[in-house]
Amino acid sequence: MSDNFLIPRLAIIGVGLIGGSLALALKEAGAVGEVIGCGRGKPNLEKALELGVIDTYERDPQQAVKDADVVFLATPVKTLGSVTQRCLPGLKAGTIITDGGSVKGDVIKAIEPLLPEGVHFVPGHPIAGTENSGVEAAFSSLYHGKRCILTPTENTDTHALELISQMWTLVGSQVVQMNYEKHDKVLAAISHLPHMVAYSLVNAVGSYDHYEENILEYSAGGFRDFTRIASSDPTMWRDIAETNRDALLEMIEQFETSFIELKADIAEGNGEKLFEFFLRSKQLRDAIL
Repeated sequence: MSDNFLIPRLAIIGVGLIGGSLALALKEAGAVGEVIGCGRGKPNLEKALELGVIDTYERDPQQAVKDADVVFLATPVKTLGSVTQRCLPGLKAGTIITDGGSVKGDVIKAIEPLLPEGVHFVPGHPIAGTENSGVEAAFSSLYHGKRCILTPTENTDTHALELISQMWTLVGSQVVQMNYEKHDKVLAAISHLPHMVAYSLVNAVGSYDHYEENILEYSAGGFRDFTRIASSDPTMWRDIAETNRDALLEMIEQFETSFIELKADIAEGNGEKLFEFFLRSKQLRDAIL
């Protein structure tokens, strides 16, 4: 394989939206030589091959990572440690493992102790995605203009960190580095809590039994836009809720405090407080646009 590629041989474990989009973006950038896909579902791997997302595939992670320069783990966060364990016998010295998990603390604790001398781990999280899953949902511009957070530890090899940072930059991401504790708290606030609220809202409205019909059928643009993320993969979000429990509970409590304030203002019919509540929210929201 030519040395002109940033990554001559890339193995992707979990060829769905995240892994598939990375492969397509790297191919489009001319930064990858050969892409090997690995996953449990053969039909999805066959589709990935047909779509040109991968060049070949293996069902066994140990075989998939053979001679790989970079291994990208894109499976649910609770599986990342066991997937890494299965990869280990096939890894060569110098291989870099990185991941796309939305929680970093538990992932680092699961993977770092497993690694032999000469195999490097760069924990990462591209903040991008849609409510769709599977390789057919992948597209090359998914990471354009998005942030990718890398959370190196004291054990992270500097050259490996530099290469993974360059990889994400090439696919259009703005790379940011922070410690994993901060990452998990930030993501609990800006990503994990909104998903919990969306799931809860759909369940609350869907179980409202005052009328015989399902009132969700009357939902219009606002409700559908707000709850779009409740169509996301339940397995992924179950794992996130379990592995980022403390930070997520802290944010849920913060949300409960705010919601109780709103409930009290509505109960009191306090128009002035309601206006202030809505105005404060509007100003905070407008400031991020």
